Amino acid sequence: MNNEKRLLIFERLAEATPNPTTELNYSTPFELLVAVVLSAQATDKGVNKATASLFPVANTPRGILALGEEGLKAHIKTIGLFNSKAANVIKLCQTLLEKHDGEVPREREALEALAGVGRKTANVILNTAFDQPTIAVDTHIFRVANRIGLAPGKNVLEVERKLDKSVPKQYKKDAHHLLILHGRYICVARKPRCGACCIADVCEFKAKNLD
Repeated sequence: MNNEKRLLIFERLAEATPNPTTELNYSTPFELLVAVVLSAQATDKGVNKATASLFPVANTPRGILALGEEGLKAHIKTIGLFNSKAANVIKLCQTLLEKHDGEVPREREALEALAGVGRKTANVILNTAFDQPTIAVDTHIFRVANRIGLAPGKNVLEVERKLDKSVPKQYKKDAHHLLILHGRYICVARKPRCGACCIADVCEFKAKNLD
């Protein structure tokens, strides 16, 4: 795919979604961090339901540690893998207090050192909480990037690196959410909604269904 076509794709995606952002509910970087950790193999809707119960009670590292692991589980038990996620959130809260004065760090290395935080989660925090032009490649972005020919790759890191090099500079900060939302609602996994797609005429997916 050439740069002219990539630019056209992002122009159209941005026009279709003027204010792209996460669908997770949060009001502070810490709340976002907890929500993203909880969102692994879970829906944003399910996480929002749990955090609507949790955050009014505890939305700081000290607050969550005061709840304790069992108290935290009571709020997040509707989310898949809640036992391991609760353990990770407790550990990351301890680390934030011990090493970062309770604040969420703005550096990738420090973020990835937190329990339950990998490269993808760190990218989400850097992008969404701190406005850095990172691209977190989740299942939606991996699918879209490969399917439409935007940044084909065999694994998420390869796709991330290709996107980092090829996304037009002016769309770098929003690319993460533009692609996720497009994959979540239009370029869906089983049967992409090509007939409702704003980039159907320029994407390179060979099995388009424009009906």
